[in-house]
Amino acid sequence: MSAAKLRAFLAVARHGSFSAAARALGLSQPTLTTQVQALEKQHQVELFHRRGHRIELTTVGHQLLPIARQLAALEVEAYNLLHDCGQLTRGQLKLGAVGPFHVIEMVDAYRQRYPKVDVSIRLGNSAQVFGDLENYVIDIGVLARFHDAPGFETLHYARHAIILFVHVDHPFARRGSVPLHELADQALLQREDGSSTRRALEHALRQAGIAPRVAMEIGSREALREAAARGIGVGVVSEAEFIPDPRLRPVRIDGDPACTETHIYCLKERRDSLLLSSFFEVAQGLRQVEDRRQGQDADEAPSPATVET
Repeated sequence: MSAAKLRAFLAVARHGSFSAAARALGLSQPTLTTQVQALEKQHQVELFHRRGHRIELTTVGHQLLPIARQLAALEVEAYNLLHDCGQLTRGQLKLGAVGPFHVIEMVDAYRQRYPKVDVSIRLGNSAQVFGDLENYVIDIGVLARFHDAPGFETLHYARHAIILFVHVDHPFARRGSVPLHELADQALLQREDGSSTRRALEHALRQAGIAPRVAMEIGSREALREAAARGIGVGVVSEAEFIPDPRLRPVRIDGDPACTETHIYCLKERRDSLLLSSFFEVAQGLRQVEDRRQGQDADEAPSPATVET
């Protein structure tokens, strides 16, 4: 079974036709068709059902697909390693993330270090990111909370307090922070079920025995920000994701009882690959810089006894 035959099979499965697959691989259609047929004949199986101009994977084809993807990914890694002598002078790094904020700063730092590596980002929820990792669709996942996921290597990247944001005329806008219990009397704007920000705040409220009054559930950060800017309620966001707006004021919660975290994931079997290790190294460097900055901020902050009110 040759790598060329597997590439032909993958291309047909991905593009849904022999002609489109041949164009994608830069082959003639008869050549590609011969490769797929040779693979089927060699093992006496059918990989595709031919229904006129339509093709569908057979049961065996579906079973082979994830294995072929893994082999293709390993082939790419082997090529990058041998061709570029460990210098990462070319290659492709595919990332998956649940949001753009931290992953963009990582990509920015990575491209400065390895400008010839092509980086792409695929956004989705946590389940989609893990599925893409398992199927070798992406190389690294950036998620907003810790998942106890066997078979995956993880790196804790950042921890950020959850803050409030309100219209400039809201009573909270004149205060630097508010105690958690005061949220019981406020109309809260919250993200959809499954949001890491919502989950963290609900946990803190539940621990404090506080039943929130939800004014509206909103499925996007942009819409939630607009609702707060119109005075409909109190918005909630990770500190790292707050976007300054002249209509809004950020407000901390005393003691930062709710936080979101960012974690980086990859398959354990791929953690030592050159491409993935280079990204983890860059992310670790960013984390160390942030840790030092936060340490300096803590050293420079005035003690509670000297804070002006």
